[in-house]
Amino acid sequence: MTLRNILIADDEPLIRNFLKDALKKHNFNIELAKNGQEAIDLINKHFFDLIITDIKMPKKSGLDILKFVKNEKLKSLVIFMTAFASVENAVEAMRLGAFNYLIKPFSFDAIESLLNKAKEHLALVNENISLKNQIAISTKQTVIAKSPSMQKLLLDIEKIAKSNASVFITGESGTGKEVIAQAIHNLSQRNSLPFIKVNCAAIPDTLIESEFFGHEKGSFTGADMKKLGRFELADKGSILLDEVSEIPILLQPKLLRAIQEQEFERVGGIHPVRVDIRFISTTNRNIQEMTSLQHFRKDLFYRLNVMPINIPALRERKEDIIALAEHFLELFCIENHKPLKTFSSTAKEKLLNYPWPGNVRELANIIERTVVMDLAQEIKASHLYLDYCIIETNHSSKYQGKTLFEIEKQTILQTLKANNNNKTKAAKILGVSIRTLRNKMKIYNS
Repeated sequence: MTLRNILIADDEPLIRNFLKDALKKHNFNIELAKNGQEAIDLINKHFFDLIITDIKMPKKSGLDILKFVKNEKLKSLVIFMTAFASVENAVEAMRLGAFNYLIKPFSFDAIESLLNKAKEHLALVNENISLKNQIAISTKQTVIAKSPSMQKLLLDIEKIAKSNASVFITGESGTGKEVIAQAIHNLSQRNSLPFIKVNCAAIPDTLIESEFFGHEKGSFTGADMKKLGRFELADKGSILLDEVSEIPILLQPKLLRAIQEQEFERVGGIHPVRVDIRFISTTNRNIQEMTSLQHFRKDLFYRLNVMPINIPALRERKEDIIALAEHFLELFCIENHKPLKTFSSTAKEKLLNYPWPGNVRELANIIERTVVMDLAQEIKASHLYLDYCIIETNHSSKYQGKTLFEIEKQTILQTLKANNNNKTKAAKILGVSIRTLRNKMKIYNS
C-alpha cells in the first residue's frame, strides 16, 4: 500500500479547500465530500488510502464513516478533524480505530507531519513486520524499530514467540525489556491465556517463596487461608520473572525444579501442583559474572537462557530516538488533553546528541515533562530538560589512587545526590535493582 487516494469530508467549504490546497503539491488523487453520507457513497465506489474527516457533519458523522470503514474491513487510514473543545471525541475515535486526529485550526506543518506518519505506517505494512511498529496512540507498550539492530531483533522475536522455549532478555535499565516480553507473549499461541508479571526485586526475601508457589492455610503465622501463587495463576500461559537475578540463592533450587518438572508444592503443602508455563526472564545485571561468583546458580541460568535476547542501549540505535520521541510526544499530548506538538530541528539535534543513560524510559519521562511544563506548539531545544540526571563520566583523575569500593561508593552517592535522593531513579540510572542499592547503602552507613 502507498499513499495515493485521499478523501476529504467536511461540511465547511473553507476547510475542504484549505486541505485540498495543502495536499496539492503531493499529486494525490483527492475527492471531496460535504457530509458524511456523501463520503460513505464515495467510499463505496473507490478505495481511499487516507480519509480526513470532520467529526460533526450533517446526515452522517465522522464516527459513522469510521464505523463503516471498520465494518467493511477496509484498510483505509482515518484522520479526524475536531475543535479543541471536542478533543475527547477524537480520543474516543482513536480507541475505535482511527489513525490520528487534527485540532482546528491547524497549520500546513501539522498536516505534513500526519502525512509523513501515514506514509511511514503504510511503508511498514508493506514490509510485513508482524509487530507493526507504527506509532500507536493507545498504549505505551509500543515497539519502535527503525534501526537495523532493532529490526533484526523484532524478526528474531517473531520466530522465538512461536516456540515454548524459555526466553532470557538482557539489557540496560530502561531499554524496554518488559515491552519485548509482552510482545513475545502477544505473538505466542498462549496470547489469550494469562501473562503473569513478577518483579523479583520488589518482593521481600521472606515472602518470595509464598508469592511464587502459594501456601496452604496454617503453613505459617498469618496464613489464615490458602493462597494460590503466581506460578499457579500463570498455568497454560506465560510468566515474566522480571529482575530474575534478584531471586535469593536459597530459593533457586526449588525454582529450578519447578521449571524443569513444571511441578511444585505450595508452602506447607505435600501434594504436587502441575502447571504448563512458558518462562520469560529479564535482568540488567551481568548474569555470567553473577554465576561465576556463585550469586546465581549456573544450572538455573542455563534452564532459563534457552533463547537469549539482548536489547541494545538507546545510544547504540540512534535511528530510533526521533521516532520514539515523536511517539511519546503524541501519546502525552493526548493523555494531557493538549494540542499536538512538533519538534524543531534544533530539538531533534539535541535529542540525538544526548547519551541517554536511562534509555527509552528516560526519553519517555523527559518528553512527558516537556509536554506538561511547556505551552509552545513547537518544542525547541531550550524546552528539553536533558541534563538533570547526567552524571560526570570523566573520572580518570578524580578516582586515581582510590579503591574500587571507594569509587563505587562515590558514584552511588553522587547519583543519589543528583536525583534528590530518589532511590528508584538512581537505581535505574546505575543499572542496579533497588534492593542492591539499599544493600549498598547499608554497607556504607555501617
